[in-house]
Amino acid sequence: MDVALTNSIVNTATALASRETSDALNVRVLKKALDIQASSAATLLQALPQPPLATSGTLGTQVNTFA
Repeated sequence: MDVALTNSIVNTATALASRETSDALNVRVLKKALDIQASSAATLLQALPQPPLATSGTLGTQVNTFA
């Protein structure tokens, strides 16, 4: 077997293994960032003042839908 071919195969296998590890780490960091963004968005939404909902009358108490 050719030594250069063997080295090429070993280098390719090492690069692929390193790439898989790097990809897994990148996905994990992305998920963590998305979780932080979701938490921040939820906090911001909870901080907004909630106007009182209409409970009587015709304005804001009926929904017209058409199918």
